[in-house]
Formats: sequence, structure tokens, C-alpha cells
Amino acid sequence: MLKLDWDRRTCARRGHITYAPDEAALRERLHARTALGEAWRCLRCGDFALGAPHGTGPAEDAPLVPRGKALRDLFILRFLAVERLLRGLLVVIAAWAVWKFSNSQDAMKRIFDENLTVFRPVTDHFHWDLEHSPIVDTIRKTFDYHHNTLVLVAGALLVYAAIEIIEAFGLWWGKRWAEYLTVVATAAFLPLEVYELTEHVSVLKICTLVLNILAVLWILLSKRLFGLRGGLEAFEAERHSASLLEVEEAAGAVLTEA
Repeated sequence: MLKLDWDRRTCARRGHITYAPDEAALRERLHARTALGEAWRCLRCGDFALGAPHGTGPAEDAPLVPRGKALRDLFILRFLAVERLLRGLLVVIAAWAVWKFSNSQDAMKRIFDENLTVFRPVTDHFHWDLEHSPIVDTIRKTFDYHHNTLVLVAGALLVYAAIEIIEAFGLWWGKRWAEYLTVVATAAFLPLEVYELTEHVSVLKICTLVLNILAVLWILLSKRLFGLRGGLEAFEAERHSASLLEVEEAAGAVLTEA
């Protein structure tokens, strides 16, 4: 089975990231001379790239480049970010629809009642009581809502949409505060999603619930939130140890001791 190399895949799209450390021994291990000129080892994929390094300085100041597991985690976060952004935009549209409806309830009620008669011959043919069907009853109930109530619903939807969109941008850039916000906000709505399933089961609702539960568990455990698995300190240590420059420095120290 072919294994996807996330590091080289990312470098192919975005280019390599090279760095020249001040430490002479480590600098030599990351540097090569070729017939086409000097080349420096990429901090992400480990391949040598022609040209001058993108940065230079002490090894401890080298950029922390996501690679390996960290790079895969970033891809998953960005998938969740896109899902949050799309959901937020849909909720914005829903809020706009509710607000428009609140300002024209009477007119829409008349249009609905007038056009309902068009479907009666068809429903009568199939012996379906259109007047008392669940869909028609639900729509008619919305016509009885007060204007202020609908405005509050539209406002609540906008707040929810704002949270989703903020989550999306934070997750896309891998911000830790966005991971906390996503876990708290998503977990807060899980009971509501379970309640909706007790009212009416659908494939979409089940998939949404499962996706949200998996997202909460994955972010909690992989990002070590709320002190889990060592918390922030363990998370940063894991990221730092994954740096290719750290690996090279450790290898150099082992060779020196040997």
C-alpha cells in the first residue's frame, strides 16, 4: 500500500524551507556543495534544495516547521475549518431568511394559503390529508410567532454563525485558542443534536453528530487540551522534538560522544 508522504507533498506545493544555523558542525550537516551551487537541507522534508538558505542564526531560533504527524494534524484542522466556515455561512443565510420572514409574515401567510390549493387535487387523489400534514402544520405554526421572537431567533443564529466563522479562521491557522473554542462550543451543542435525533432520525443528523463527537475527542487528545496527556508543555515538547533541525543536532551530539 502506497503511503502518502505529507512532508514532500507540502513542499511540492509550497516550496522548501531551509535554515543555516550558526553552529559550525550543524551547519555543515545541513549544507552541501554541488556543481549547480550550494544546497541546504529542507527543515520539512529533509531533501536538499539549491540556493541560499531562507534564514540564518542560532539553532534554537530556527523556525518550527510542521512536519510528519504535526503536518497531518494541521491538514485535519483545516478540513474542520472549512466545514465550520461552510456551516457558518449557511447559518448566516438562515438568519437572513428568518429576519426577512419576520418583516413579511402576513404577506407570506396569504401566499402560502393561496398556493396550497394548487396541490389539493394531487393530494386528494392519493388520499393524503394536506391540511393536517406535519409539514403544513409546522409551517403554519411559524406564522403565529411574534415578530420580536423571530428577531431574537435571527440574532441568536448570527451569534452562532459568528462563533463558527471565528472557529474556522482560528483552526485554519492552527491557533490553540481556536481549538479550545471548538471543543467547548461543539460539546455544548451535542445534547441538542442528541435531542433532535430523538425527535426525528436522519442520515445527515447522525453523520453530523458522529463528526462532532470525533472532532471533540481528536482535538482534546491530539492537542492535549485542558491538561490532558501532559497539557501544553508536553504538546510543545512533542512539536519541538519533531523539528528536523533538532534531529540533526541530536545526531551530531551522538557522533561527537562516540
